[in-house]
Amino acid sequence: MSEHVAVVTDSTAYLPPGAAERLGVTVVPLQVVLGGQSLAEGVEVDSARLAKAFADDEPVTTSRPSPQAFVDTYRSVAASGATEIVSLHLSGEISGTVDAARTAAREVSGDGIAVEVVDTRSMGMGLGYAVITAAALAAAGRPAPQVAREAAHRAYETAIFLYVDTLEYLHRGGRIGAARAWLGSALSVKPLLCLVDGRLEPMDRVRTTERAIGRLVEAAAAEAGEAAVDVAVQHLAAADRAEEVAARLREAIPGVRELHVGEVGAVVGAHVGPGMVAVAVSPVPATP
Repeated sequence: MSEHVAVVTDSTAYLPPGAAERLGVTVVPLQVVLGGQSLAEGVEVDSARLAKAFADDEPVTTSRPSPQAFVDTYRSVAASGATEIVSLHLSGEISGTVDAARTAAREVSGDGIAVEVVDTRSMGMGLGYAVITAAALAAAGRPAPQVAREAAHRAYETAIFLYVDTLEYLHRGGRIGAARAWLGSALSVKPLLCLVDGRLEPMDRVRTTERAIGRLVEAAAAEAGEAAVDVAVQHLAAADRAEEVAARLREAIPGVRELHVGEVGAVVGAHVGPGMVAVAVSPVPATP
């Protein structure tokens, strides 16, 4: 195989079906722990299994990949002909995944394998769009530093807004951040969050789900403005709600290039709970 820059990411990118294979991206799964058993996201556990765990009131926790999982991945990718690797991951404010990747990168550097690890400060398709950009740049023959820099730039420019039915799941997982102050609110209050510098922060709270969805659409449309953007609507066990949001966004955002609708996997799902709808608004890059 010819020499090339390879792109690695983790399973929380939640790329469209078949995209990782088509783009030549290697995905390292995070772990979901159900009933004391650690399962690989997207391989051994999916959102349907997570929904059953919620319904059965089964404890659910998550964990990062081990550094060894990244070491094995980097060595395998290098053995396939990659001369350099760009490894893009979930925000370090949310998960220790990027730290595990950095530890592995230091270890394989002794084998002559060069890995640039990027904390995208994002999640879901915020990470996914960075991965897509990285893969396109790598395919165009760009050097690893440029691939890493431009992919990170796209992640940082991507805005993410989330609606959740309840803050309870974020509270259980310790990812609630400044929204902790809302925990004592009336049950009828519907929280809206946004990603700020890699952390989930409170944005607004309204009294009804319908108003929350409207506010979500308004925020995404305001962020997009007249620019050319890609938009992703992601959900957990809320397909109809996600399709409604997508339809409204198609009308509200004139510059939509591509609009993806999909379900998040079990790792993010474990922390946001069923009913969640998220919107990612990502400016279309000028290159490659």
